[in-house]
Formats: sequence, C-alpha cells, structure tokens
Amino acid sequence: MNLLQSYQNGLSSYDEVLDMRGNIKPHWKALFSTLEKLGIEELKNRNQEIISKLRENGVTYNVYGTPDGLNRPWQLDPIPFLIEQKEWNGIAKGLQQRATLLDMVLKDLYGPRNLVKDGIIPAELVYDNTGFFRPCVDLKLPASRQLTLFAADMARGPDGQMWIVDNRTQAPSGSGYTLENRVVMSKLLPELADGMYVSKLAPYFNSVQNTVLRLSDKSKDAPNIVYLTPGPNNEAYFEHAYLASYLGYTLAQGDDLLVRNGCVWLKSIDGLQKVDVIIRRIDDDWCDPLELHEGSRLGVPGLLQAIRMGNVQVLNPPGTSVLENHAFLAFMENISTYFLGEKLMMPSVATWWCGHAKELNYVLEHIDELIIKKANRKSRFRSIYGRLLSFNEKEDLKRMITQRPYEFIAQQEVSLSTTPSLVDGNIEPRYAALRAFMVADENGYHVMQGGLTRSSPVKDRFVISNQHGGLSKDTWIVSDKTEELQEKITLPILATVNKHISLPSRSAENLFWVGRYCERAMSIIKFMNTTINVLNLDRNFGGPAKQEHIKVLLQSLTHLSATYPGFLEEEDPLADPYKEIIDLISNTSRPGTVSSNIGLFLNAVGAVRNQWDLEIWRIVDLVDNGFHEIRNASTMNSNNIQKTLDGLFNNMFTFLGVIAESMPRDNSFLLLETGKLIERILSRISVLQSNFGVKNAQAVENELIEATLINHHLLVNYRQIYKSHLSVEAMLDMVLLEKTLPYSLVYMVDELKKNLTKLPTTTRSKRLNDAQKFVLQASTLIKLADISDLSKCNADSERVELFNLLSEVSRLISSVSNTLTNMYFSHTLMQHSFFEPADYDTDEI
Repeated sequence: MNLLQSYQNGLSSYDEVLDMRGNIKPHWKALFSTLEKLGIEELKNRNQEIISKLRENGVTYNVYGTPDGLNRPWQLDPIPFLIEQKEWNGIAKGLQQRATLLDMVLKDLYGPRNLVKDGIIPAELVYDNTGFFRPCVDLKLPASRQLTLFAADMARGPDGQMWIVDNRTQAPSGSGYTLENRVVMSKLLPELADGMYVSKLAPYFNSVQNTVLRLSDKSKDAPNIVYLTPGPNNEAYFEHAYLASYLGYTLAQGDDLLVRNGCVWLKSIDGLQKVDVIIRRIDDDWCDPLELHEGSRLGVPGLLQAIRMGNVQVLNPPGTSVLENHAFLAFMENISTYFLGEKLMMPSVATWWCGHAKELNYVLEHIDELIIKKANRKSRFRSIYGRLLSFNEKEDLKRMITQRPYEFIAQQEVSLSTTPSLVDGNIEPRYAALRAFMVADENGYHVMQGGLTRSSPVKDRFVISNQHGGLSKDTWIVSDKTEELQEKITLPILATVNKHISLPSRSAENLFWVGRYCERAMSIIKFMNTTINVLNLDRNFGGPAKQEHIKVLLQSLTHLSATYPGFLEEEDPLADPYKEIIDLISNTSRPGTVSSNIGLFLNAVGAVRNQWDLEIWRIVDLVDNGFHEIRNASTMNSNNIQKTLDGLFNNMFTFLGVIAESMPRDNSFLLLETGKLIERILSRISVLQSNFGVKNAQAVENELIEATLINHHLLVNYRQIYKSHLSVEAMLDMVLLEKTLPYSLVYMVDELKKNLTKLPTTTRSKRLNDAQKFVLQASTLIKLADISDLSKCNADSERVELFNLLSEVSRLISSVSNTLTNMYFSHTLMQHSFFEPADYDTDEI
C-alpha cells in the first residue's frame, strides 16, 4: 500500500486532498508521488534537518507561562499546504472584498457611525468594544484606505469553500514566519515542488515597501521608517527583528522614541532622528500612555498627537482593534449589503451575538452545538465547547451568559477540513487553518500568494494556535504553468539614498554589552581552564612544594570573576577546589559565574538579533547549546568540564572572528568592539594585579609567569624571544608595552583610543571628549612606565608601582565605560519591557 492509499484509509472527514466528489486533487496527487519517491524514512530525516535549521537560524516563538517559553523553537511541518491557483484567485477576490469592507467599517466607526444610526449594528459593538478608543477618532492616514495591513484566518467549511473565522486588523502577525517557512522548505525539501509552479511571496513584501514609501514624506529621498516592537519578551520578537532586517527598517522599542514639537524622534547615538513612518507591532491601547493605557511602558508618550498633526504615519493607525471584536462576524452580511450592495464572497462561520433576545434564546437552547466566546478578544476568555460540558457546567455557563449577554457570542461548531501532516513519523490528517495577508496598494488590496497555515498536533481537535502547540506549514499556491499575469513588483529608484543607518541608543547599548559579556565570559573561561590544567597536573604530581602557586591562581580567579568571597575566605583553597570551581561554572543565579555571564551575553545578543546574519546566529546557537551543558557541570568529571569549556570558548572566539570579518565598520561594530576592548583590558589587569601585586618565591613566580603568558596568548612569543628563561621584568615588558601584540596592554588601549575617535560626538566641539581624555591618560601612563621600577618590591614584598599603575589604568578605562553610558545610553537605563503577558498578547499566532 502506497503513502496516498494509506492516508486515504485514515480519513474520517473531508480532507484537503479530496475534492467534493471524493476524487484526489491533481496537485496533491503530484505531491504524494514525490513523497513516495522520497520515502517516509527520508522525509523523517529531512524533518530533523528542518528542526536543526530553524534552531540554527534562531527562529523562535515565545510561549508565555511555560518553563521553556522564551526562545521556544518554531515548529514547521515538512508537508506543505496546497491550494490550486484558480481556486486561490477566487479566494483572493473574497479577501479583497472583506478588507475593503472592514476599511469602510473602520472609517464609519471613527466617523459618522451610520452603521449604528441606521441600526445595521448594535451600539454595544462600538461603545462596549474594548478596541474602540475615543482619542483615536481623529487619527487619519493620508491615504484613501486606513486599514493598510490586514490578515484573515480561514478554514475550509463543510460546503468545500473557504470560510473566514477571524480578522486581524491592528498589528497582523505571521508574515515573517511565512517567509522563513518558505526559505527553509526551498532549501531542505525543494523536490516536493517537482511538476508544480509555486507562487512567490516576494511581491507581497515589495508591495508593503511601496505602500510605506507612498505614506512617507514625499519631499524626502530617504524616509526614516521604524519597526516598533514591544521588545525581546514578546512572543513574536523573532518576526519583528526578521522583518525589520528584511525590509530594511530600523527596529525600535517605545523607549527609543520620543515626541518633541509634534514630531516623533528616534533616539540614536547620532542624536535625534525624525521618524516618518512607524510600522507598529504593539496593541492599540499600549501605543500612547498619555491618552490610552496610562501604565504602558511599550508605547510613545504623545504619539497620538503627532499622528493628528500629520507629522508621522503609523500602520495600522491606533484604533483598528475595534474590528477584531468577534461579534462583527454576526453582522458582516448586513454590513456588506449596506455598504457595497452585494453579498459576501467568502462566508463567515455562523455567529450569534447574545445581546439580542432572539439570538440569546437560540444560544441557550442549542448550547450543545455551539462554541461560546467573549465578543471582545482582550477578555482572555478561552473558547468553551458546549458538547464537552457536564449538565451543571452548562447551567453555570447559561447563567453567566444571561447575566451579561452582550459580552458573549456563539459560533456553530462545524467540522472543518483536515490536511496531511507528519506526526510521529507517519502522515496523518490534522485540522488546519490558513492566515492570509493583505496590504493596501494603489489599486486596492494586494493579497500574498501564500500564507501561514497552522495545523493541530492533536487528532480530531481544532487546536491551531502556536501558543497552544499548533504547528506551522508552508502554504503553496500551485499551478501547472507559470502565471503570466503575475507581475514582478519593484521599488522606485531614489535619486539619492541615505546610506547611513541610525542606530537606536538601546540597540547601541546592547551591542556594547554583547562585546563586554562575550569577552568577560571568555576571559573567565580562559583563566579557569588554565587554572584547572595547573591544578590537575601540579596538585597530583608536583607535591607540596609545587602547590603554592595554585592558591594564587585560585584567588586570582575569584578576583577576575568578582565572585567574592570565593577562594579568598578559604584557609586551604586546595582542600576541595572543585566544589567552588563547579559553582563558578554552573550557577546561573550567582553574578560573575560563567553561566551567568553567558546568559547575559545571549540576552544582549537576542535583543539586537536584527544585527546578525545567519552565520553569526548559527554560532550563537552553538554557544546556547554549550550554555545548557555547563549548567549541569556538577554531573561532569574534570575532563568533560574542560572539553565543554573549551567548546564554549572556541565558539565565542569564532563569534568575534566572524563579526570581525563580516560586520560593516559602522557604529554597531565600533560599539561592540569598544565593549570587548574595555572588558579585555580590565580582565587582563585583574590577572596581573592578583598574580604579581605581591612577590612570591621564584619557583612560584615562574609558574605564575607561565600561566599569565598563556592567559595573554603570549607563551609562544615569549619562548621565541627568551627561550626557557622566565623573568617578571621580561614578562611585564611584553604584556604591558609590546605594541605589536594584540593582548598587550598598550596595544589594547591604543585600539580603544582609535575606536573612540570614530564614534559620533554629542557636541560640535573638535576637542577631545571625556572618554577620549581618559583613554589618552591611560595610554600615556603605560607608555611612560619604567619596567624595572614596576618589577621592584618594597620591604613587605609588594610591587607598589605596578599595583598603583594598573589600578589607575583600570579606573580610567572604567571611566571610559561610564562616560559612554552617559553619552549614548543614559536614557535606556530602563532596559526591559514592563508588561504582564496575561494582559498583552498582540502577536498571538
């Protein structure tokens, strides 16, 4: 029995593979033919490759309220959802009609409200609608269509036609995941399209860009377009960063923007940059705390006034969530007749609003056949299936509805179509729904030739939300020949293009700390591995005479990581050193540990994910894997711990190397490099002070010299020059003053000085700013130092000159960091978004 026959035998309801006469649709037959050639085992192998590729690419969808909710991998079914081109052309017309109709409803509700005046819809659908905001009444885009971006959820009904089950109007999500699904499928399962032509997605995104350009200030050659995100904690943050990068817009959070003199400005390290267009991905009521949700930290105070004055255009305008009220589905047919004089081309699922007595009675009498929902989406009311309730539960539900009937709607529970899905290694039918995307263009509404299909992981249950475990599918609009009418949309060529991209201050700060946390973690790992090597060798084979230097190294490790008291309070650090070392590696809640610093590094990397290409993100994924491993260091032996630490160090070193080879030498690169250099300087100073601030016996110092040279990546260079002769003076001369060595102090400080001269200044003065002065002082102090004086000890065996010099350089470099914070980052001290996931859920897919 082949795959198609086996699949047909498992069908219990109507399925996408079959037409209304029960015949197999030609494009599905072609797909199953290819799957047969591929074989189920190879399909499972490709599915594992898809899982790995999505993880490597950093594709995530955050799920609130679960232990692994943040950065939960996106899930993609390897079997696409197919719709024949001729059928899609009819669907597209129905979608365009629905978008046009909702745009007219939007303009009426925030205008004359004739729908209410003429009794087409009840007043409660406006005035008791949590998406209706009076401050948004006078917000208008300079275009004929106010509903610029629109998405509709569809599923195939019992009549074989697509039905609309939901509208997404305020900040439609999913188009970025749709694009990523297509990219991954085209790379890992290209043969599935054999014998079929699959329509492209790019024209839709080109249309989005054209629409945004038309809405921007016509007098500007290079408009400043911002993609407004709630931040890294939002469930669809990957998509926000992905689309901002793909479309070429600046990714920003609410705190990155301010309103001044009626205009919206982006806080960048170059100063304030006027914003022309905002594509928002935050809910209406969180957009402006001055006029809407006063507790919002996600929006921009004064944004609504700037929109009223016409100084910024926002897609979609705040207030469009009024259309997401489920009760509108019950009135769409009448609304269509009222506005367009025609019937709906695409039906909605049968819906009853309980605010009318007749409909209320019907719902109460037929509750077994219905799905009960709250009319307002923001009510956080999970759908209730009447047939699943006990007698007492039904009575409780009826009382609840009767008490406040206008808050409830009921929808007919109908059997929607299933589609082939790979589940536990088998091809099985699962319920599915499709989200289609539209954008208003010069000719009406442009419909994406595809969409985001979601299927239920559970047999015979319509659970498609990704928040509740739904799987995604690539959606193919297929035909047996290339559509000649499918035009290629291109962007207009601008006479002049502003090649300078503004870097928001928040992004700048995160990039700076990416460099610092990366170098901090690497410095601790490097010195820790050196210490563990010495500990394993000399503690076991060197005897008591060779253990004093190990104590110094362990205490230096505490100073370097700042995990006090650590080894400093131990009378005998060698009694059980691995207990503290393992905690220094694995304890995520203890500041300064390897795990803690890598966690901070990953958070900072994720906050500016639009900065990274796929090669860099794959390395980040490897670091993340190592991060999960070292948190279980207590279960590893010494050898495995070092292997894991080596792998982490190498991957982070590769991260910096790929950035150095591929990242543009712009402000983003300069800030990351500056953060790295500051941390590298401070960590090397810490080791030098701890190891050589006090003179030890010559045998001990020889061991410390070798460990320090290894830590500075200089042991080979030292041996080439000095052979086997170990000298504190020679070592200090190399690690402090040798200008050709990347880890010498003078080299690192001079590189830092070069970076600071390239960063934008906040004043018009050509004089040195404070950060440049501090680093110049540090460089001068090092270059004026006399190595012989630094090597000398006082009567108490203290190298006072060396310690004081290193302390002053450390203070100056720390002052550079503080000055940069005041110059570029001071307004972003409130780094994290303040919102309750239970109350904020814009991007649910």
